[in-house]
Amino acid sequence: MKNRLAAFTIPLFVSVGPALAQDRLVIQRDVVTFAVLPDGVRFPEGITANPANGDIYVGTFDGGNQNKLLRFNRHGHLVASRDFGITPLLGLEFDRANKKVYVLNVGDFTGVPGLDSKIQRIAADFNSTTPIENVAVIPPIGAPDQRKAVKGDKSVDTVTFGDNARVPNAMVFDSHGNLYVSDSFQGAIFKLPNVAGCSKNCNVETFSHDPLLATPGFPPFGANGLSFNGDESALFIANTGDDRVLRLEMVSELRKVTVFAESLNGADGLVFDNESGLLWVCTNQADEVVALNADGKVVAKLGEFRGIKRDGTPDGLLFPASPVIVGDEIFVTNLAVVLTNPDLTNPDLVGDEPEEDVTRWTVSRMKLPRGSD
Repeated sequence: MKNRLAAFTIPLFVSVGPALAQDRLVIQRDVVTFAVLPDGVRFPEGITANPANGDIYVGTFDGGNQNKLLRFNRHGHLVASRDFGITPLLGLEFDRANKKVYVLNVGDFTGVPGLDSKIQRIAADFNSTTPIENVAVIPPIGAPDQRKAVKGDKSVDTVTFGDNARVPNAMVFDSHGNLYVSDSFQGAIFKLPNVAGCSKNCNVETFSHDPLLATPGFPPFGANGLSFNGDESALFIANTGDDRVLRLEMVSELRKVTVFAESLNGADGLVFDNESGLLWVCTNQADEVVALNADGKVVAKLGEFRGIKRDGTPDGLLFPASPVIVGDEIFVTNLAVVLTNPDLTNPDLVGDEPEEDVTRWTVSRMKLPRGSD
């Protein structure tokens, strides 16, 4: 269960960018509601943006119900909605070169034969009837090898991972048009070379299948958010259940995975800010978005949870899942999903999670600390 003691507000504004690598921690708690999802549309998870016009795209992770891809304009007004059926959606990514939105569709979570976990795409200017194109099916590769963990007394714990569902969670393009996809349950990173030039059965390569990409922890998702650093020498990967951000070396054929930062409570979506050189991480169990410098140190914190408003929307951040940067702002989906007790129909099990009181779901926006703001 989350610790809901709200952090106090520190209106601290200092010179940022390179200065954020110093010892002063920048904390900004102001959160603005950018958009409220339509009635009955729940659990916004994935997010991406069209930098050319400021459109924000949001996908829903609502297993068993009608999931949607939503398009908001830069003012937060809903301009289009496309049904994707009962399969929950996770990560989104925008293809700038071809003006397409890529969507991760987790068919394995439905248990319905034939509803594979797959990658799809749709035109950026979609409407309610725009065709959805299948790109590739996520291959079943099974669990990674066992993980050895050395404890303080030099004893060794061995973690064995199960052969679980295919759960594609996040995506990122490199500068050559290759698409990388994380799989939270199989503990893998997949690569689709030159994905824009293929369809339906695009080649899916297993780029990394490492024990550090899986988790025995909570929330029960391993490899999650993805983001390259500025020169694409490293791919950063959130491991949600392990509260970590990992670093995968791209310049070495060994593709070594190491721990970059730890103790990030529910590390989820990632986005790298090229202007400041900081890696922003949604910490979904802390209800914050934090910035990591080149040493993996937390140098800034944005947002907080302040309760549930009378209209049933979160005040501030509540289970922030995925971020995207547009200009000098960062936009974040508030998933606000109940994980400790998903069966709200049983009154004997209902606890005190604030997510239980949410009736309308939101996307938040915050100003990035840059320059001399």
